Amino acid sequence: VRLVESGGALVQAGGSLRLSCVASGFTFEDHAIGWFRLAPGKKEREGVSCISNSDGSTVYIDSVKGRFTISSDNAKNTVYLQMNDLKPEDTAVYYCEAGADAAEAMGVVYLLGNIDWGQGTQVTVSS
Repeated sequence: VRLVESGGALVQAGGSLRLSCVASGFTFEDHAIGWFRLAPGKKEREGVSCISNSDGSTVYIDSVKGRFTISSDNAKNTVYLQMNDLKPEDTAVYYCEAGADAAEAMGVVYLLGNIDWGQGTQVTVSS
């Protein structure tokens, strides 16, 4: 299994970025992919958004709803995270994770049956 993220950069508040996660080594369309982030000073990653590649269903945390959009291209084994109206609090290392299915409970986004993580891509939003 291999997950490779790209697209992170330094942007000003209000700007946009598109992250990409290219997956290989498993049946992409039968699994879910999620974007998680580890903010400076935090010890745990936070689930941002996940997509189930089998039916295209998506989940988001409240703080990114209306600003971030997750999408999947099964032909390219790639998941994207379009991030608009970025805020300084979005600053983090963003990781993609593969799992069996996407889930959300009490505002927490997560994946069931984790397979693997990518190496991460840095997103820095300046004020």
